[in-house]
Formats: sequence, C-alpha cells, structure tokens
Amino acid sequence: MLTGSSSAAFFTRPRNVVLLATLCCLLWGSAYPAIKSGYALLAIGRDDTASQLVFAGFRFVLAGVLLLGMARAMGRPVLALSRADLGRVGLLGLAQTALQYVFFYVGLAHTTGVRASIFNATGTFFSVLLAHFIYTNDRLNRRKTIGCLVGFAGVMAVNLRGANELDAQFTLLGDGFIVIAAFVLSAASILGKRLSQQIDAMVMTGYQLAMGGLVLTLLGHALGGEQRGMGVAAASLLLYMAILSAVAFALWAALLKHNRVGMVSVFNFLIPVFGALLSALFLGEAILAWRNAVALLLVCGGIWLVTTTARTHPATA
Repeated sequence: MLTGSSSAAFFTRPRNVVLLATLCCLLWGSAYPAIKSGYALLAIGRDDTASQLVFAGFRFVLAGVLLLGMARAMGRPVLALSRADLGRVGLLGLAQTALQYVFFYVGLAHTTGVRASIFNATGTFFSVLLAHFIYTNDRLNRRKTIGCLVGFAGVMAVNLRGANELDAQFTLLGDGFIVIAAFVLSAASILGKRLSQQIDAMVMTGYQLAMGGLVLTLLGHALGGEQRGMGVAAASLLLYMAILSAVAFALWAALLKHNRVGMVSVFNFLIPVFGALLSALFLGEAILAWRNAVALLLVCGGIWLVTTTARTHPATA
C-alpha cells in the first residue's frame, strides 16, 4: 500500500501521469458503446430519459459500493468521515455525478451524438480556465491555449463525418445542456481536488459515486423510469460499467490531488476519440481510418503542449 509520500511521488511521475490519465480516458471512452449496448439489452428508448437515469444510477451506486469495499479491504478510513466531511462529499456527489448526468442525458436526448461529443469536449476548456483563476501556479499561457485548441480540433476531426454535421441550430435543451454538464463536471473536479487534500481520494470517490448514483436512481424512478429485462448479459455489462467507473474516477481523483488541474484535464480530449474508435470496433459504426489518425495526432499534440508546459514548474498544487 502506498504511503502519503510514495503516493505523491507515484502520481506525479510524468510517465505515470500520462499512462494513468490515458487509461482513465480509455475506460470512460469504452462507456459510450457500453451504454448503447445496455440500452439495447434493457429496451431503453432514446427519449426515455427517466429509465436512462435509473440505469446510470444503478451503475454509480454499484461503482461506489465496490470502491468503498476495496478501500475497506486495503485498510483505508472508510468509516472515519465526520458528519461535515460526509456533507461535503455528498455535495460533490450531487454535482459531479447526479447533476452532471441529469444535464448530460437530457441534452443527449435533444441533440445528435456527434454534436454532443464536440460540445462535451468544452469541459477541458472550462477546467483550464477555472484553474487559471483559482490556482496561482496553474495560469493559462500561450502554449497551453494552443494545446487546448489543437486538442479540440482533434475531437472535431474524429466526430465530424460530413459537411453539414454542425448546420443544426444551437438549442438550450440539447447543445446547451451538454455544455452545462461539461461546466458542472469541471467545477466539481475543482471541488474534488480540494476535498482530496483532506479526505482519502479513494474513499471520497466511493462515497460521492454511491450518493450521486442514489440521487439519480430515485429521480429516475420518480419520473417513471424502470429497469426491465436484467438478464445475465445486461447484469455483466452493468458490472463492467461499475468497475470502469470505480477505477477511472478513483485514479482521476488521485491524479487531480497531486497534479495541476490544467495538466490532467487536457487528457479529457482523448475520451471522445476513444469513444469513437471503440464504438466503431464494438458497434460496427463506420469511422474513416485517416480521420482517426489525424484526430489522434492532434489530440496527442495538444496534450504534449499542455503537459510539457506544466512540467517546467513543481508538480503539486
């Protein structure tokens, strides 16, 4: 088990930051085809937002319980949180898991998947901008700005499949809610970074996932949502999604705890790229190979510009 000093050294080592952040984004990217497959297995319609929230709620409650169980087995202080700490972690779960996913699923029901992927990538810009105003050692500069723009260009390259993909009019319930969801997640990540300085990151993540998932489940049921046909295939898929959420959120929280927000958040540009590639692999969606190559080069170039800038200063914040 890593001690405080060895944990900081592990999560700030440049190679580990790149590998772990990329792994998180790969796991989150795999959630796109997994969610679509889950909807098909459970007969959840595209516009059935209530049942989608129940499905998401089950996923995050299970992820939180699994993560807390792992933390308990590793000797982490799972039951040592004060009432005040539980309140702050509950607020984090309400924002980072519950509120963010309400906006995301409603927005996704009122826009296309392509537009949602592009507008959701604005979360990286929000994270970098918020870090600029909150942290004195995470300021925005020319190189970081160029890196964000290059990374965003990569996201657009992998998602735009035709000349008229963005011709549709911007709507509040569709694209607007996707942007709001991205902002909520970015702001919640700042809160999570602060809490992780006082609470074990793994324990904090487990509680916030479970609490946020419970809110989603109750809200979905209140709106008339239900879960039908939970067979072996659907249950296995739900378990995989819970595990990927537990692993990815725990690693991400640890990375944010020990590194600058701007340095870590830029890796988010990889999520829609991995999502598109894995959707093509598992769902048979047609994606042009040359576009994937261009997107990956742009995204990796943007990440390199931002992270190499961050490494010229002390790693922790």
